[in-house]
Amino acid sequence: MNEEESIDAFYAELYKVILQIIEKYEIIFIDDGSTDNSLVLLKKLVKSNKSVRVFSFRRNLGKAEALTFGFAKASGDYIVTLDADLQDIPSEIPKLLALGKTGVEVVTGWRKKRKDKKYMVYISRLFNLFVNKLFNTGIHDYNCGLKLYTRDAAKSLQLYGGLYRFIPFLVYQQGFTIGEVAVEHQPRKFGKSKYGFYKWRDLPDIITILFLAKYSKRPLHFFGIIGIFMSSIGVIVLLYLTYVHYFMHQPVGTRPLLFMGILFVIAGLQILFTGFLADLMLNIAQGPKYLDESKMHFPLKFSTD
Repeated sequence: MNEEESIDAFYAELYKVILQIIEKYEIIFIDDGSTDNSLVLLKKLVKSNKSVRVFSFRRNLGKAEALTFGFAKASGDYIVTLDADLQDIPSEIPKLLALGKTGVEVVTGWRKKRKDKKYMVYISRLFNLFVNKLFNTGIHDYNCGLKLYTRDAAKSLQLYGGLYRFIPFLVYQQGFTIGEVAVEHQPRKFGKSKYGFYKWRDLPDIITILFLAKYSKRPLHFFGIIGIFMSSIGVIVLLYLTYVHYFMHQPVGTRPLLFMGILFVIAGLQILFTGFLADLMLNIAQGPKYLDESKMHFPLKFSTD
């Protein structure tokens, strides 16, 4: 998005690297609703190289949607993702490819010596430390834009929102092997970063990730435990009030505890039946594991498919 200053320099460096490592290739640019001249420059690249394909969204949809669409369009045995700002440099691709050819299905770059503003580096380190403590995959840099995938691994991903930040964990949970390679990182020479402190607004996605990892195939186990626990508290409260009313002959109709007991029973039953409905829908609609491109509706304004 809005990378007109870096596109030509990025393409020149990428093209030089590709010619050194492989003969048959394709380069897919996803223009995520740019408002500058990025699309104009990309169209020129299409005319100069038949192996370049460009897809442009009518509005900014986000990195997750751009990656998902790019994965769907890609046809290679190996798929490499790379931002166009030249902070992750194309000359590092052979390092990832070398590890990928040993059988590792997803290789992520590790910006060991990151060349960003200090506050961004600290935020990123805290984020990676927190996420790694939760998921324990051993990856140091979850959100490096430079990654290599096998075709199966890439096309298994259905990303939205901020889920692209957790790709190593997502593919690991699906049984793919993951690895990490230290890569060179450059200071940003063109444009400005689209991220920064605001990456923390995607932290709620961690809850989604944890749920998908443990309970996506058995939602009733998640909702059922919570529902039964809450209903049990409500039942205990109501039994206590029943004892107070019938055996101690005390009025309970105006006690807040009565309303709390009723509320817990009703809320618990609602949560329990939510899990039941989720389980039912999951068993009825067992969709394919891989992307069905015919069901993908991205608003394109230009493509060279």
